[in-house]
Amino acid sequence: MGMAKKTYFISDSHLGVPDVASSLDRERSMVQWLDQVRDDARAIYLLGDIFDFWFEYSTVVPKGFVRLLGKLAEISDQGIDVHFFTGNHDMWAFDYFEKELGVTVHRHPIDIRIDGKVFHLGHGDGLGPGDRSYKLLKTIFGCRLCQRLFAFMHPSLGIRLAMFFSKRSRIANQKQEEEFLGKEREWLVQYCREYVKNRPVDYFVFGHRHLPVFTEIIPKVFYVNTGDWIKDFSYAVFDGKELKLLYFKQGRQATEC
Repeated sequence: MGMAKKTYFISDSHLGVPDVASSLDRERSMVQWLDQVRDDARAIYLLGDIFDFWFEYSTVVPKGFVRLLGKLAEISDQGIDVHFFTGNHDMWAFDYFEKELGVTVHRHPIDIRIDGKVFHLGHGDGLGPGDRSYKLLKTIFGCRLCQRLFAFMHPSLGIRLAMFFSKRSRIANQKQEEEFLGKEREWLVQYCREYVKNRPVDYFVFGHRHLPVFTEIIPKVFYVNTGDWIKDFSYAVFDGKELKLLYFKQGRQATEC
């Protein structure tokens, strides 16, 4: 393995929808991408909604996705730091990733410093003004009592019920995301502008919006959205000096967004 020096960011593959065949194709693409980046990666950040639904019972996890889970364990065993951020679709990840795969789980945004640059990382859901109904729903889903109540349901019923609602989602039905609303109207950009007033940040990197975006929100402070692995197959990479947003093309070299 060459000298590890790059940090990678990816999000929103929503494995599980709209069907098994398309999810398997995306999973194989992610595994191929991981095999490509592992040679020069120091860390890989999965910024949420990797799975369209995930719930860990005490002895059961959703079946499938073994190619991706196995690859993450392999890369972690190789000594590469792998981080998993819970998104609004896979927030019920508890200790399976850490114990079985060696992956660090984050439930809230974090600040990290890489080669002198400060990154603020998260999935992006529930941040900034607005979206009060979702914030309430997230509070309910994050409640330990609600999680325990769901866990009392037999996995065959609980997972089937969750997947039923998942298949009714905007993503499952392949409805287009809205366009980037601009620096003044995007909730995440508004969140970034408020956050940077009190703490120094060079790059804000999120998923959630399914829109590959790289924009300077104030001088020398950048908002980056990694897009998704449903239609764009986009990701971000920091080489120690510069952050770039790239597209993955299966079997070919990545291209810049």
